[in-house]
Formats: sequence, C-alpha cells, structure tokens
Amino acid sequence: MIEWFKSVFEIVQPFLPWMVSLSLLMALASMIAIPLLVVRMPADYFTAKKRPRRWTGPRIVLYVVRNVIAVVLLVAGIAMLILPGQGLLTILIAIITSDVPGKYDVERWIVRQRGVLRALNWIRSRYKKPQLEKPLERSE
Repeated sequence: MIEWFKSVFEIVQPFLPWMVSLSLLMALASMIAIPLLVVRMPADYFTAKKRPRRWTGPRIVLYVVRNVIAVVLLVAGIAMLILPGQGLLTILIAIITSDVPGKYDVERWIVRQRGVLRALNWIRSRYKKPQLEKPLERSE
C-alpha cells in the first residue's frame, strides 16, 4: 500500500506547485465570488414552487455557458473539500449556477439544511441586504 502511495506521489510531484497555486487562486476567487452571488440573489429566490423555462436561441447559448461554468465550480468545490477553500459553498454556487432538471429541488433541500440559510443570511446582513426567505417543504 505504501509503495502505491509512493508511486502516485512520484507521478503527482511535478504538478504540486501548479496544484497548490491553483488551489490558492480558487480559494481567493471563491472568497470574492460567493458573497457577490449571494448578495445579488433576490430574497425570495428559494420560495417559488417552480421556475418557468423559455427556450430561445440566445437562452440555449446562455444555458450552455452557465453549465460549463457550473461544472468548473463543482470540480473546484469538490477539490476545496480537501484543499484550502470554501468547498461546500462553492458546490452550492455551482448548483445554483447550473441549469439542469431537478436542480431547484436540490437547492431548496440544501438551503433547508441546518446552518446553510443562516450562513447565507449572515453574508447578506454584512451587505445590508434583506434576509433570504426560508424555502417551503416539498409538500407545501
């Protein structure tokens, strides 16, 4: 087992400076981007029962770009669970940024988890924005 770790480390070792630099850059970017995105959210973002969709040419391009950004944020968030950075918040922002079926239910479930809504509202209070409204349970 130790030999396996040594062989993996020998493969990864040349890339460590890049990985550490990228990790620090993503941590810094998330510390800037997350509060900006949370502050720009409308207070009732999580309370609507369903989001309407309108598919037009420019919207399709926007959805593709948003989903590519979301995948990058998701990978960065997963990496930040191990590396320095705000991994869970970055994953939440990735989910919010994406546009895939069922994502709205996942967003609302995450925000209903203990402490998440409180953390988001703490960020909003620092910028004197109204608190996010608590999402309703699925059956409501």
